[in-house]
Amino acid sequence: MFTLGPVGFATPALLLALVALPVLWWLLRAVPPAPVIRRFPGVALLIGLRDETTETDKTPWWLLLLRAIAVAALIVGFSGPVLNPQAARDGSGPLLIALDASWASAHDWQRRQARVEDLLAEAQRASRPVAVVALTDLPSGETAFRAADYWVERVPGLAPAPFVADGDNLDAWLATLPDAFDTYWISDGLAHDYRDGLIAAFQARGILTAFETSRPPLALAPPSLREGVIHLTAHRPEGLPAQEIEITATGRDPAGIERMLARGTTSFEADATQATLEFTLQPELRNRITRFQIAGERSAGAVALTDDALQRRKVALLAGRDGREGLDLLSPFFYLRQALEPVAELIESPSVDDLLLTAPDVLILVDVAQLGELETAQLLDFVNDGGLLLRFAGPRLAASDVARSEEDPLLPVRLRIGGRTVGGAMSWGEPRRLREFGQDSPFAGLTIPEEVTISAQVLAQPDPMLGERTIASLADGTPLVTRKFSGDGQVVLIHTTANAEWSTLPISGLFVNMLERLAVSTRPAAPAEDALITAQWQPERALDGFGQVIDTSTRPVLPGETLAEGRFGPELLPGVYRSAVGTLALNIGREDMDLPSSSWPASVVVERDTIRQERDLTAIFLTLGLGALMIDILAALWVSGRLRGATAVLALAAFALQTPPAQAQDDDRLALQATSDMVLGHILTGDARVDDMARAGLLGLGRTLFSRTSVEPGPPIGVDLERDELTFFPFLYWPITENTPIPSDAAYAKLNRYLRGGGMIMFDTRDAELAGLTRTTPEARRLQAIARPLDIPPLEPVPEDHVLTRTFYLLQEFPGRFTGRDVWVEAAPPDAEMTEGMPFRNLNDGVTPVIIGGHDWASAWAVDESGRPLVRLGMGVSGEQQREMAYRFGVNLITHVLTGNYKSDQVHVPALLERLGQ
Repeated sequence: MFTLGPVGFATPALLLALVALPVLWWLLRAVPPAPVIRRFPGVALLIGLRDETTETDKTPWWLLLLRAIAVAALIVGFSGPVLNPQAARDGSGPLLIALDASWASAHDWQRRQARVEDLLAEAQRASRPVAVVALTDLPSGETAFRAADYWVERVPGLAPAPFVADGDNLDAWLATLPDAFDTYWISDGLAHDYRDGLIAAFQARGILTAFETSRPPLALAPPSLREGVIHLTAHRPEGLPAQEIEITATGRDPAGIERMLARGTTSFEADATQATLEFTLQPELRNRITRFQIAGERSAGAVALTDDALQRRKVALLAGRDGREGLDLLSPFFYLRQALEPVAELIESPSVDDLLLTAPDVLILVDVAQLGELETAQLLDFVNDGGLLLRFAGPRLAASDVARSEEDPLLPVRLRIGGRTVGGAMSWGEPRRLREFGQDSPFAGLTIPEEVTISAQVLAQPDPMLGERTIASLADGTPLVTRKFSGDGQVVLIHTTANAEWSTLPISGLFVNMLERLAVSTRPAAPAEDALITAQWQPERALDGFGQVIDTSTRPVLPGETLAEGRFGPELLPGVYRSAVGTLALNIGREDMDLPSSSWPASVVVERDTIRQERDLTAIFLTLGLGALMIDILAALWVSGRLRGATAVLALAAFALQTPPAQAQDDDRLALQATSDMVLGHILTGDARVDDMARAGLLGLGRTLFSRTSVEPGPPIGVDLERDELTFFPFLYWPITENTPIPSDAAYAKLNRYLRGGGMIMFDTRDAELAGLTRTTPEARRLQAIARPLDIPPLEPVPEDHVLTRTFYLLQEFPGRFTGRDVWVEAAPPDAEMTEGMPFRNLNDGVTPVIIGGHDWASAWAVDESGRPLVRLGMGVSGEQQREMAYRFGVNLITHVLTGNYKSDQVHVPALLERLGQ
């Protein structure tokens, strides 16, 4: 390809025709020929006469210039001009498109997908077999090279993983590849350990080309709490200019709704790789935070989940009177304060009422024996509601008659009269050491120091439940810590004092660790390795590659060795894990992490998205040339004085060839297509990707309806609000984007007529993953602006007895690509009441005119022409279960549209009651 600056030419030989322009100029100047001058005296008789028709003796210069421009434009147009031409990729053999597909690729994943689509289009034109492989999700068995058409359908399903590729797995995969192929590597921009070996392996098999985006990845280290201040550190690659970022803190409000609780701004200095931010928040607000995220960054690395290390439990302290409290070391609170002040919010008061009013997580009673009836009832309610009551023994409890003959509700076991003293002047034996903790004890894995001994304790009465309730004991088998569960909470008794009078336990590090295991305090850092390894960890929440929380209900429990190893992969995802030790957040970011930029050998061609997109200029030049020729025709007629007659002829021809308006034709075609079958429609948004996904979603839903019900929909139709009639469609799906245009007044009038006439519109903002974090997404704001002039009735979240939950399937959730029940329908009438013996209310017989949600149902329903899903949901079986539930909701939805609330009739009550009871 021949290039001149940013313009290239596919057929540069045609440009040689431009040399003929001077010859063309000379010919045009010579025609018509110049007049010959002859002297003729009789011409004097013509002086004063006027000729109504005049002809020029030569072509005007401006007309010559117009004709030269027209010819030059046509010559350039036929030579195939291209703006910003890209280097051609020669070759006809196999092509491997390899994607790092790690968390560092997620922030600009759409650009990478677009590059894959361009490569597949090139391979399709060249008939090259292609294999598309994500290095984080390697194919099992041999890598298949197929036609480009096969991969085009699967590109939308590609997604980054919340981890990086494993070098060992890559070595095994390379052994399965053929000996010769070219490689196009779409890199995430980071220098991973496996990169050098992979470059050598790819270059040994053919030409290697790399692609990187211009936007560097960012990562957020886990938060640390120091002196009540949250410290956050953001990381980026080196050698970048100054940059300002915003970090948001997200958590649940008192109503349980997840929203943004705080935000802050920090800056990277030029060439700096770290930026720090400090949050100073009230303890109540700080304890609600579940995640921090760099605003505008969609990747697992830009999210930092929180665990027990950030939260501070509220601990209330209540002690009995002691005349020796003036002596600090004998104070019942001294060692508790030393252990808990750095890791908990302490509240002290002599009144149980005052302590409970502060809503503590833990209530500690130190050597308190007698409690009033009112106080006992209050504490029992506190425990049953999920609180932890921690009691320490002492002389007062040992001398009382509490829990002697029968079990006290605020003590885990019955107690013997008097205490037990060992190792004193009036006793036999040595102070007792602790027995190793059992595997079912919350203290399992803790190391017992040699210096920890017990010289006095309160003994428990023998009881069949004593062994089950003992979670720590002395070497002789007598209980040291007992526990029982009551309601949602628990009561724990430590059978020795909270100070050093009866034991050395409070002055050891074991005391702090035991309080942490009992969930009295929170740990300031990650658990010790022995505690980590000995526990079993249940995933509580995990992240996908885009940093969104995914369902972990079907993921197995992981052994502590897997977490201790810390190698993220398909089995171990970044997220929050829970065990008897507490919760532990595993994040991509680390405080000491480094993000080195990738470097490529000189033999590798590196393409970047900063290169402007190639654009074919052929149509522009040909249009310019033809337009100039049209102007030349009119100009020549004007110069010759025949423009008026030609204009009349052209007007007459246009009138004779006049055809019916295109609008009428389009309306007739739409009416015929929409009324021949029951057709599902979707509102056109102007965004081709969104509109294509909406059509594919309704196509998949229609095929499901055809196979499971008696409804046989025709192919879905895109509806233009400004031009098309809406009454042909019983149901319209309207995906909302932040750029969805506001309808005109005429379109609003059609919409209101449609809603009043019994039609249904489903508004889908497709933002459920963000709406869980904030209620002010751009799509939600656009929907509010669009819906404001519409005649929409009062709305409410779908109630449990709404007919949508039972028109065809019995449902309680309405998932799409995202899950949740935050779906809005027309509110029930004020007089709709539940009848005794009925599973649902007698609601109105009409159909809700609107359904509003953000679950991206079209993506969950979407299939290609062969019936294969276009978008992957979740992981494995759970994702397919979610897709099945999405289809079931779609079947219920269309059944509701077509049949109304007939399932509310009394005749269906027996059948529904029977199904609800199964």
